[in-house]
Order: sequence, then structure tokens, then C-alpha cells
Amino acid sequence: MSRTSHSIGGLVASVLQSASSTTGDRSKAAKSGATHRTGAPVLRNSIEAGTFEDTFYSTPAKGETDKLLRAAKNLLDAGRRLRREERIDGRKLSRLEQAITRLTSGAVRVYEELATLARLNGGRVFPSYDHLEEATALGRGTIARALTILEGVGLLVRQRRFKRVEAEGPGPRYKQTSNVYRLLLPKPLAAYLPRWMRAAPVPVDQMQRDADRAVDDKHMFAQLNCRELARATLADSPLGRMLEKLGASIDKKEREFDSGPQPLLNSIGIA
Repeated sequence: MSRTSHSIGGLVASVLQSASSTTGDRSKAAKSGATHRTGAPVLRNSIEAGTFEDTFYSTPAKGETDKLLRAAKNLLDAGRRLRREERIDGRKLSRLEQAITRLTSGAVRVYEELATLARLNGGRVFPSYDHLEEATALGRGTIARALTILEGVGLLVRQRRFKRVEAEGPGPRYKQTSNVYRLLLPKPLAAYLPRWMRAAPVPVDQMQRDADRAVDDKHMFAQLNCRELARATLADSPLGRMLEKLGASIDKKEREFDSGPQPLLNSIGIA
């Protein structure tokens, strides 16, 4: 009897172990830490492809990608100068300066390829790692580090994406696809570029005119009622028309309140 129970127990244990291993292979943990029910590795903060790209991309102006690439190359030189000043002069670097010192020639090479794609495709940049490897002759790890460095400096924004794929069985299936990229040149980086690459300063008289106009606009808006304020600030737009109706309703209620009977204390002249 005990031998039979022992053999049955061993058989059950082996079946459970086999089922557990099969389930573990089928639903492996994603890199985000969560277990996807299909086992597909969808990374954290991914957005479904085809749902946001039209608002994410920006068509570059003529010559803009060349300007961005020149800025990246000059920032690489600026990073070398900052490292030298930190080492020799003991300069304390800000967080942005520390990010600039991390720029490498490999990162600039990756940025050059992204700028080329932005110029050729009207700002729609979504290369795979395989394409970047082939175009830059850099390893996948080097490219991954380069993208992280460029994003840290502020020269680009990237967004992870996933897409739906057909598969057997119930429920949707997802698969990670290529990231999308948008090239940038934030204003704080201009201080580390050569003077000829910086935007010309605004003339003093123009600054004074802008300040006077802001004061005049503030005074004008203060004289408007709610309806007129909505029309002046939002112009002819769906939101503007909705707020204009709301403002008209508020103005009507205020007029009714103002034309109502006065409080008793005011009517008999008691302050």
C-alpha cells in the first residue's frame, strides 16, 4: 500500500513539474517586470504603433537637419573642453554639462544617420536597430548607449512602440516594433555652441515694444466680459465657441444678480 502511494505521488509530482515548466516557457516575464499573458516582450511605456505618430513627428525646415548635426558635432567638442576644465581647473559641472561630456563620436554618428533619415523622410524617423547597425557600422550595444546619451543631452526624443500581430488562440497578440525619434535642439544647449550658431539677440527696442504690448493686452482683457474674453483669446475654434457660450451664460447671471433687489442694510443707508 505504501509503495503504491509512493509511486502515485511521484507520478503526480512529475506531471505537476512538467506542467509548471511548460507554463513558464509560455508566459515569460517581460523586461518591464510584468508577466505578459502571451509571453510577448512588450517594453514599459510603449504605445501602439499607428495611434500617435502624426502628432509626434515634425517636418524639418530646409537646412534644419544640417544645423542639428553641426550643433551635435560642436557639442562633442564642447564636452571635451568641459572635461578638460573639470580636470585641470576644478570646474564644477552642472547636470546639463555632465550630460554633454558623455557625448561620444559614436553618438554623433548615430545622430547623423537619424538626421539623414529625417531629411529624406520629412521627419518620419523610425529605424530599427538592424538598420542603424548596418548604416553606422556600430554594434548594437554601442547604438543603445548612443541613443541614451543623445536623449540625456536633449538632442532627441524617442518613443517605444508595439504592434498587434495575428496568432492562433483567443485574445490579442502584441509585438515590440521599432522606436520613433524626433530630433531637437533645446535652448539651454545654445550657450555651449559657437557664437555664429546662436540665435541673434532680440533688439532692446523690440523687447520694450513687446513689454508695452503685454501691458496693453492685460489692461484690455481686464475690461472684457466672459464672452468677449473667450472670443478674444481662443478665436474661432470649437473650444472657443463652447467657452463663449459658457461666458455668455455667466454674464447673463451676473446681470440678473446686479439688477436684483438690494440688501436691506444698503437700502436704508446703513454701512
